[in-house]
Amino acid sequence: MTTRVAVNGYNVIGRRVADAVSLQPDMELVGVAKMKPDYKARSAVEKGYRVYCGDEKGEKAFREAGIPLAGFSKDLVSQSDVVIDATPEDIGSANKRMYESLGKKAIFQGGEEHDVAGTSFVAQCNYDSAINKDFVRVVSCNTTALCRVLHSIDESFQISKANVVIARRAADPDESSKGPIDAVVLDPVSIPSHHGPDVNTVLPNFPVISMAMKIPTTHMHLHSLIVSVKGTNPTDAQVVDKLSKTPRIMLVASKKDGIKSTANVMDLARELGRPRNDVFEAVVWRDSVKVIGSEIYFFMAVHQEAIVTPENVDAIRAITNSASATDSIRMTDKSLSILAK
Repeated sequence: MTTRVAVNGYNVIGRRVADAVSLQPDMELVGVAKMKPDYKARSAVEKGYRVYCGDEKGEKAFREAGIPLAGFSKDLVSQSDVVIDATPEDIGSANKRMYESLGKKAIFQGGEEHDVAGTSFVAQCNYDSAINKDFVRVVSCNTTALCRVLHSIDESFQISKANVVIARRAADPDESSKGPIDAVVLDPVSIPSHHGPDVNTVLPNFPVISMAMKIPTTHMHLHSLIVSVKGTNPTDAQVVDKLSKTPRIMLVASKKDGIKSTANVMDLARELGRPRNDVFEAVVWRDSVKVIGSEIYFFMAVHQEAIVTPENVDAIRAITNSASATDSIRMTDKSLSILAK
């Protein structure tokens, strides 16, 4: 069975998810909804995607820009089985009423609160919790990466507590009005930041205390983790081995690979031939992994634009109950050239 998918919002996440959906053998991209007739809308048309806009006011702007429309957002949703809502923060919760009225399943992004769906999702952690649900929320980029690595460590070594400090990019690369900034901005000053509690919407069995700041960069976030475990303390090699065998985690090394910065990680994506230089994996520095007593220390990089792309694809299969977690992750990873485990 082919699942018909609408992408409502065609910006940082929506563009990537639309491309990913178009690669899936069991999905059909019905079209994308866009509010403004900008270069992103024009590129969607050039890719052969059907473009929809919000309302009559938007239709006039698209017509004046010479960008053909297939209809309005409501038409797009009506023709689809599942909607990926990739609209800006807090707009998805308002859109939910339209999806409900049309009887459509929808997947929201991490900018929305957990309550918008009641189920927060990271494929390799809690895929089965989303099966047959009407609404699911794919968590944010930082939360997705944290869930992947913490779930992996917890499976083998039983986490008692996790602490993380997140150095966040100040803005996405195309957001020239927001940065870069000539400052380090505490975001927020209060502790914890939202990331730790957000991890607990997916992994509720141990506390995660998070602190965050914005720094003058646009391409990636950097996490510093201290993870406390129960029972027998693992060795450095055991932790590295476990992470290296976990889907959607990429291990790199500063000495062996010459990867000493997030810039090197982005350059690696270029060399791998990834579209838009995307890094879908959580990137852990192998030589940063250090066990001291019952605490595991390591650094991790997160490509904020790309990491939730495979989660959205898997969430489609979960809410339509069209594949198991293992099969969905395998299909998605193969389609996106994510390194096999």
